[in-house]
Amino acid sequence: MTSCESLRPSKADALRYTPIAEHGLIGDMRTAALVGTDGTIDWYCCTRFDAASVFAAILDADRGGAFELAPDVPARTKQFYFPDTNILITRFFADNGVGEVQDFMPIVDDSREADRHRLIRRVLCVRGSLPFTARVAPRFDYGRQAHTVSTQGHQTVFTSRDLTLALTSSVPVGIDGPDARSSFTLDEGESAVFALDRIGGGIEPRSCAVTEAEELFGATVRYWRAWLSQSRYRGRWREMVHRSALTLKLLTYAPTGAIVAAPTTSLPEQIGGERNWDYRYVWVRDAAFCIYALLRLGFTDEARAFVHFLSENICLGQSSGGPLQIMYGIDGRSELPEEELPHLEGHLGSAPVRIGNNAVTQLQLDIYGALIDSLYLYDKWGEPLSSDHWDTVGKIVDWVCANWDQPDEGIWETRGKIQNFLYSQLMCWVAIERAIRIASHRGLPADLTRWAGTRDAIYRRIMQRGWSAERKAFVQHEGDDVLDAAVLMMPLAKFISPTDPKWLTTLDALGEELVSDSLVYRYDPRNSPDGLRGEEGTFSICSFWYVEALSRAGRTDEARLAFEKMLTYANHLGLFAEEIGRTGEQIGNFPQAFTHLALISAAFNLDRTLG
Repeated sequence: MTSCESLRPSKADALRYTPIAEHGLIGDMRTAALVGTDGTIDWYCCTRFDAASVFAAILDADRGGAFELAPDVPARTKQFYFPDTNILITRFFADNGVGEVQDFMPIVDDSREADRHRLIRRVLCVRGSLPFTARVAPRFDYGRQAHTVSTQGHQTVFTSRDLTLALTSSVPVGIDGPDARSSFTLDEGESAVFALDRIGGGIEPRSCAVTEAEELFGATVRYWRAWLSQSRYRGRWREMVHRSALTLKLLTYAPTGAIVAAPTTSLPEQIGGERNWDYRYVWVRDAAFCIYALLRLGFTDEARAFVHFLSENICLGQSSGGPLQIMYGIDGRSELPEEELPHLEGHLGSAPVRIGNNAVTQLQLDIYGALIDSLYLYDKWGEPLSSDHWDTVGKIVDWVCANWDQPDEGIWETRGKIQNFLYSQLMCWVAIERAIRIASHRGLPADLTRWAGTRDAIYRRIMQRGWSAERKAFVQHEGDDVLDAAVLMMPLAKFISPTDPKWLTTLDALGEELVSDSLVYRYDPRNSPDGLRGEEGTFSICSFWYVEALSRAGRTDEARLAFEKMLTYANHLGLFAEEIGRTGEQIGNFPQAFTHLALISAAFNLDRTLG
């Protein structure tokens, strides 16, 4: 699989954009921001993950808006997280000094209140002397709303129709057209602070002196370290596993317990291509898998909050096509209309830029297996499901029993024709099987005769129609011989023994056709058209599934090598996007929950196998 040469960006365009992988993530479990290794915040939505952007230079270098902060001299940069936290530090090494920018969103407690929106940038000169320049250039509503700038007391205030932001600084700030600028010099041991706050709507302007920023820094460090201390993981890959856990926590929306698939929209799966989607929503599948990964590590509060989200924010049983949509807004809303923003050129010219997601209307039967499996694990490792929750589980499983054999769009949200996907049927089997386990273990009421009969019928259907004697492999969907990496979940979900002869030949076939240097393609769109132009990179969750499948099959040396290779594709902070391109670059929305939850699971199981 090769990329089209015509889709490569020009050298001029490449200089205008910081690569996706050259970013770190900060957040406060309400929203998030991407900070480039050059010190620029080029993605930030205020006041929540799915709000309109304030800074979006990652999607349009000219019209998107950015918060630049860096030395005004040539400098080498390095970026890292303050240990065991989500506070990001960007260091600058110049001829006359060394400086750093500490970026964070303050967190003092785990409160569910929704109006706390503050972004702090602390600048320090740690050696020598350095001149710095800051440029704050918001472009409200994805660059669609004009704004005014004014000085009000000690603050610079940016006012648009729907949102007002106040910039507080410990150094002088001047107005430059629609932007604010500041130039200042710091000597060794000196610091400066910039704080960007939402104001209005009953939220009073706040100060942010150097001492206050230092106190908030300390409180935020204590919060993240206290949270991470709950982890039970003591294995070989502690740093990567804990960074993944911290990332998943950043993707939670504290006011409701929702978990977003990624904090970004429209970062391309192929540079110059059209596979650009908005992932700032709650995919039932992704969120359920996140709960599985966090429960593995001993984090039960997140599972409890997600169950609360399902209970309080989603009207189960009232959506079309079954009791659940495949995704919801972080507030539980069901309408997520997709819209293109033609005034934005897209990352490296990758248009269109989309907000909203039309896949919300798709039928994807696999989500029920992911959901019921996570509830099964929550019941086992967290706290017992309530009677109301069990009633809901029963309704969902009854619906699955009646609808599991429908064709659907499948896990990969293809915009081609619907099929009888093996993975969808597999996860319907999981939904019923896990519900039977809960009912049997706790003696809960259930139509076990019907459930067991349907479970067994799904098993036989997959073994008969999902198996290709010619390919000696389980295939993507009935009626064809196309391979699909989603079938890697068969042994992981305990549908088939990981050493079953049919599975071992499937694993070999996948390795020959879809694996490249430990990286796994979801499928080959040339053999399985998905309704979209262009190609894509390898899909990182599948690469970690492959590691786990190798491990469970007893191929431990291969599994460990594949896992170690996969870790080399992480960015400098240990973060992964959705996919990896042909030359190892991160592509797709970033960072991606799917990838990080699969890393946790693969590390956990590989550790267990290695002993």
